[in-house]
Order: sequence, then structure tokens, then C-alpha cells
Amino acid sequence: MSGRAQLMWDEEVTGYDFGAGHPMDPVRLALTMGLVQAYGLDRAVRVVAAKPAGESTLRLVHGQEYIEAVRRASAAPEAADGSYGLGTIDDPAFAGMHEASALIAGQSVGAAEDVWRGEALHAVNFAGGLHHAMPRGASGFCIYNDAALAIARLLELGAERVAYVDVDVHHGDGVQAAFWDDPRVLTISLHEHPRTLFPQTGWPEEAGGEGAEGSAVNLALPAGTSDAGWLRAFHAVVPELVAAFRPQVLVTQHGADTHVEDPLAHLAVTVDAQRAVAESCHRLAHEHADGRWVALGGGGYAVVDVVPRSWTHLVAIAAGRPVEATTPVPEEWRQEVYRRTRMDAPRRMTDGREPDWQDFHEAGYDPADRLDQAILATRRAVFPHHGLLP
Repeated sequence: MSGRAQLMWDEEVTGYDFGAGHPMDPVRLALTMGLVQAYGLDRAVRVVAAKPAGESTLRLVHGQEYIEAVRRASAAPEAADGSYGLGTIDDPAFAGMHEASALIAGQSVGAAEDVWRGEALHAVNFAGGLHHAMPRGASGFCIYNDAALAIARLLELGAERVAYVDVDVHHGDGVQAAFWDDPRVLTISLHEHPRTLFPQTGWPEEAGGEGAEGSAVNLALPAGTSDAGWLRAFHAVVPELVAAFRPQVLVTQHGADTHVEDPLAHLAVTVDAQRAVAESCHRLAHEHADGRWVALGGGGYAVVDVVPRSWTHLVAIAAGRPVEATTPVPEEWRQEVYRRTRMDAPRRMTDGREPDWQDFHEAGYDPADRLDQAILATRRAVFPHHGLLP
């Protein structure tokens, strides 16, 4: 193993920019890398810039006509083809869109390749996790689905079982769609209930196509779910399924938009709980996938207060250098935040919450509780397909 942990980074990924006023502000990426550097974590990992995903790689998931439409919109944004989801309010076309999107995809594919080949044990691409992009269309701020492309590349390289765990507040619909009929890929998504949030999919009954029953897992959480419920739900579903599936690689998506301050959703999770779930994913990779872990970013629109801290914790955990939650944020980074955004940055790496939750198995469940109803619905829909009791 030439490097235990790897961070995928090319500053050109900040060219993924839908324009002023769009929630997906690329400053969140620059600020995250700045905080990683402020803690010296860039010296604890190998920092790698992979090449952009080429057309043959993009075609592992995306249709040729869609790729060509992205190229055309990239060269002439004013002529974007809306039938492919391009040039919309969510996905405005911008010059260089294909190049920036392919670069982000290339980082995730490169991360997967290096983990599979043993060049790294863990690899993080916090610019990735663009999980809404569909094989033939853009959706939800996502042009190319780097998460699905990374998984498809692992399969191409010979992986027989890949588990994907998505804790973004939005359903990981594009990744689910890409592998709906493929029993080699287990997709698990924890997200706000589709009744109250885009993309209105991710019901527990969505459990995989013919021949792949139980390969899609959806845990739809009630709006307002906070740390205790979020962690209870994660541990009631994810560890058992990952253990039963026995993946050779674990791919995780860590959208930070579950946070209580996120402007686009309705959960009430803290950075401290997000950190705890990243630690759990790290542990699951070691317990069930020989440590092979590809960790991606995702959504997150509190671009100063939340995203940089959450993803810096993720990088630190992957590097084996976890940052204590109560650690003060470096003053030089706070000054950089103000220079870039005219916003005051948080002072500590914590939201002041010690994650505390009741285990579903040990504490029992309340059939009248909406969260426990959601957990039970998911377990009943998929656990029997894996030889597990619901």
C-alpha cells in the first residue's frame, strides 16, 4: 500500500459554477480545502489531481446523446437543450460546464481506481457526490454522476460487490437508477421523506429491479429529524445490510445538507452527528471491505458555517488524524473566509452537541413514532432479501 489515505484535489473543480445566486456556490470547495490545509491535513494524505473523465468513462453511465448535449451547452450556454435538463433553474448552462463536470467525475473515478488497485486504502473527493445526474439528463445541480461512474469503474475493474451509502438529505436517485437492475451494487440512501423534498423519490418500496431485489435501500426520514433520530436510523439499517452484503469496496456520499442550518431542506442534524456518521462509515469499511473506502461530498448549501467543517472532519477521519470536535478553528482560515465572503466563520469544529442516540435493537421501538415507522418500513422492504429479520 503506497499511501493509506488520498485526497483528490484540483483547484479547477471550482470552475463548476452555475453563477451568482445559485445555491451550489463553488466557494464551499475552496473553503473546505483551505480548512484542510489550515489543519495540515494535506500533509497527512497524498493529494492527487486525477485527469478528467474521458468519453469512454462517461459512457459507463451516461448516454452518448446526453454527453454531446452537455458538450454543446458547454460551448454555447445560450443554446442549451432543456430536454436534457440543461439550461434550467436548477442546472443553468455555463461555459466550460462539460470540462468542469468531467474533471469532478475524473477525481471520483481516479479515487476508485487507486483504492481498488491498492494505491490508497481510503480516498476522498469532497467535490464529488453529484448523485442526481441521470444516465440521460442533468438534475438537481448535477451534470455527470461521479458517484455512479466511480462504482461503474470498480465493476469494470472486476469488483463483484460494491456498497454505496448516501447520507445526503436528498435521495440518491441517480445512483439508484444507474444500478437498479444490478445485484452487484447495494445502494443505501438515508434522506428526508419524498413527501417534503426533492426529488420526491426514495420510498422504502423502491427496493431494486427484477433479479436485484433488495439491492436498493431507502430510508425516508420525517422532516425535523435531529441528531438522535438520524443516528438511530443509520445504525438501525446500514451496518446490518453492509455486513450481510460483504462489499469489496465501500463508497459513501456525505452531503452536508442534512444540517439544521441548511437553507434547502428540513432536517435538524449537526456537524457533530455528521462527523459521527463519517466515523461509522470508516469503521464499516474496515470491518467489511478490508478498509477500501471511497468517500465523496455532495449537497450542502450553508457554505461557510457547515460544509467546510463537515468535510474537513471527513478528510481528517480518512487520514487517521481526526480533529477533535472542540478544536478551535484556525484564525487564519477565519480571516480568509471573511475576505472571500464577508461572512463570519464558526470558531470551533463543533456545534456543541455530543451525539447521543438510542439503539434500535437495544432500546426497542415505538410503533407510533414516525421515525421508527420509517425504520420498520425500510427493514420490512429489504431485510428479508438479505436473509435478515425485519
